[in-house]
Amino acid sequence: AEPLFRSMLTVDEAAQYFGIGEKKRRMLIAENAESDYCFTVQVGNKSLVNRQKFEKFLNQTTAL
Repeated sequence: AEPLFRSMLTVDEAAQYFGIGEKKRRMLIAENAESDYCFTVQVGNKSLVNRQKFEKFLNQTTAL
């Protein structure tokens, strides 16, 4: 399925979908893992990004 229609994306898919580089996406995941904005779910050793939560986070962020 296209990433646009899936609610959970791999970290790589989220980076491509939102146009965010590898270093920045790793930083955002680490900084927000324990916050109210946590948008990732750990499945084994893989992180999945909740697309809706990440979009909400980006909409409330003025700078990355």
